[in-house]
Amino acid sequence: MNYLDFILGAQKVGEARGIVSVCSAHPWVLKAAMRQMAGGYLLVEATCNQVNQFGGYTGMTPVDFVSYVQGIAKENDFPLSKLILGGDHLGPNVWQNENAETAMQKSLDMVRAYVQAGFTKIHLDASMKLADDAPGVLAPQIVAQRAALMAKAAEDAASDATQLRYIIGTEVPVPGGAHAHEETVSVTKAEDAQQTIEVTREAFLMAGLSSAWERVIGVVVQPGVEFGDDFVLEYKPDATKELSAYIESLPHLVYEAHSTDYQIRDSLRNLVRDHFAILKVGPALTFAFREAVFALANIEKEMFDAASCSNVPQVLNEAAMRRPEYWKKYYHGNSDEQAFKRKYSLSDRIRYYWTDTDVQAALSRLLHNFNGKSIPLTLVSQYLPHQYNLIRAGELPNCAESILLARVQSVLVDYQFACSG
Repeated sequence: MNYLDFILGAQKVGEARGIVSVCSAHPWVLKAAMRQMAGGYLLVEATCNQVNQFGGYTGMTPVDFVSYVQGIAKENDFPLSKLILGGDHLGPNVWQNENAETAMQKSLDMVRAYVQAGFTKIHLDASMKLADDAPGVLAPQIVAQRAALMAKAAEDAASDATQLRYIIGTEVPVPGGAHAHEETVSVTKAEDAQQTIEVTREAFLMAGLSSAWERVIGVVVQPGVEFGDDFVLEYKPDATKELSAYIESLPHLVYEAHSTDYQIRDSLRNLVRDHFAILKVGPALTFAFREAVFALANIEKEMFDAASCSNVPQVLNEAAMRRPEYWKKYYHGNSDEQAFKRKYSLSDRIRYYWTDTDVQAALSRLLHNFNGKSIPLTLVSQYLPHQYNLIRAGELPNCAESILLARVQSVLVDYQFACSG
């Protein structure tokens, strides 16, 4: 049985079950997720910006990404049968500055590449305006027709289309976090969700995709959660009562919630209870990894002479300064404020620089310095108090690699709790 179908079925009989979607290509994040989800299913997703037929910002095509993730799974004895791969925001987002004909052709080619590579959860998102679209708001019917075109491409490309599961719709905030401080964000209205579903269904049926429509299992909406540099908008169940009640009337659909990063455990649980059964998380995981690396770098300075220290935080910042395209338009303020955000922003734009050669070398040096050494518990307590408690309880080895993984896993624990029913 397809595990996403199991989640859907559980939701429809009143069980608060869900699944976390790990939206990251970071090897430490993926390794931590596979350890945390051992014995269960793991959903890993790539976005159209991150992975596409031209390489995306990771340099990986869909085939490359599948090989990469499966390689990490094999190294960590995670069964491939329990690994679900998803494509997020598949559509013309990358090519918004191009005319519809060329942008959509590239989108169709991308969807085919994802499906042929082995991705089975496909989020179709054609909500963005293209260069030659008419002024004003893009008509829902056009969005739906373009989504149907991509679904047709996916169906035709699949060796077994019955394995594909589709997600439609889009969230209001920018993927990856808001660009400015926000006090609130509008929850999707139930009537707007209904319109998205109805016009997309009509477009699918008009395109002869009735079978594919039966495998549309989720719709992306905005439940009122968001985060930015220095804020998190917590989920408020009262604001989604109508939206939650509406989806209960539809036998084959649940909601998918994006930008759930940094939500507290009870909020995540409430989201799943209110039928936001697919919870996307990405920056919160790399943020946790960055926190642990910085903590270890502080411990390193206490344990080793300056000449032998890795200086990972400084090297990471230098990489960001050499290539500012991943943070410059997102982090506003004077130079000091931008420097602070590069290190500590919840948006975690620094995550784009872990693959830098110098950063990789510095991280390797950090780990090499700690290799075979037990870290003094007083320093663990000072800089990593949660991991200190785990070490004291005999639940975590006192070594740098285990500490790094445990910090990422501590985020995923809350998602597991929320999704467990």
